[in-house]
Amino acid sequence: MSIRVGILTVSDRSARGERTDLSGPALKDIVIEQGWYVVRYEIIPDDLQPLRDLLAAWADSDDLDIILTTGGTGFGQRDVTPEATRSVIERPAPGLTEAMRAVSLKVTPHAMLSRACAGIRKRALIINLPGSPKGAVENLQVVLPVIPHAVQLLTEHPLAEEGHGSPSQP
Repeated sequence: MSIRVGILTVSDRSARGERTDLSGPALKDIVIEQGWYVVRYEIIPDDLQPLRDLLAAWADSDDLDIILTTGGTGFGQRDVTPEATRSVIERPAPGLTEAMRAVSLKVTPHAMLSRACAGIRKRALIINLPGSPKGAVENLQVVLPVIPHAVQLLTEHPLAEEGHGSPSQP
């Protein structure tokens, strides 16, 4: 199944060119390893309205199945990615972030500080990931097994109903 992915790094310093974005490229590598396609990639500052606008535009464009954000999910004053995401999604998908936090808690107690959220707008699934490359990769790996089935369901793929078993079943 062809899955089209947008990767959005949310970071003031990376947007200003003061710090190299390592999380976005790390996510790109995983997406490509899965045989999926990175259709869009952008770095923007932690500004609520532009972030909202971009998430909505990407989801409404109908050329992305998954939108991965990295950054802006913590306790910092400018960490607004969850607020922007919640303001544009039509249906929440809390199981994804619950699973990511549960697995991350086995690695670090800082996982409790994640405010990441996930949800659906139109036929696109938006998933917030941490800003650190290690955290972004670890969290994406938690949800990777269910993404193909989620995309099948969102796109009303004919095989969607066959996938209601375990993600490891053929």
